[in-house]
Amino acid sequence: MYLTIEETAQYLSVSVTYVEELILQGKIRVIHDSEGVVLIYKDQFKSHFQQLEKYKKLVEELSKEPIPEDRDIKDED
Repeated sequence: MYLTIEETAQYLSVSVTYVEELILQGKIRVIHDSEGVVLIYKDQFKSHFQQLEKYKKLVEELSKEPIPEDRDIKDED
């Protein structure tokens, strides 16, 4: 499925300007239809969302981990 720049921005929850910047930087691949409309293949973001889910799980696990007890080390000169 292909998306326009505006649909892609909404799909990724970012601004249209940011999507345009990513296109210019070559970080998002695009094609042009016969009328010159920029189309973006939706499945190229699949790995992005997979990595985002992994990161969310990691943050959740780290937030549940108890804080270690203070070792109270004294510096003696």
